[in-house]
Amino acid sequence: MKKVVLSLALIAVLGLSFTSCRETADKAEDAVENAADATGDALEDAGDAIEDAVDDAGDALEDAGDAIEDGVNNATDAAGNAVDSAKDAAGDAVDNVKDAAKDAVDGAKEAGANAVDKAKKTGTDAVNKAADKVKGN
Repeated sequence: MKKVVLSLALIAVLGLSFTSCRETADKAEDAVENAADATGDALEDAGDAIEDAVDDAGDALEDAGDAIEDGVNNATDAAGNAVDSAKDAAGDAVDNVKDAAKDAVDGAKEAGANAVDKAKKTGTDAVNKAADKVKGN
């Protein structure tokens, strides 16, 4: 009877160990599947994050390019305006110099004419005085 009890106990232990291993194998398989699913989800999320980051970087580069283009256009416009202003100022300066030179020439002509008239009068007066002296002597 002792052998029968021990044999039954051995069969029970073996039966439980096979059942237990089968459940453990199923649990391990489920755990591997869950881990694979989680890994796939994580990789998909990482791919989405990388795609979003690349899109954001592209947008930032595009915005930077637009800002540079705007800056170049503004600088070009400002330089053109400065050149136009300098041309206008130079033109005004040339006109002012021309006017001043013309006024100076006109003033010199008038002064010359006055000097000639005065010289003529002085010469005439001197001739008349000399003639009076000659007549008087």
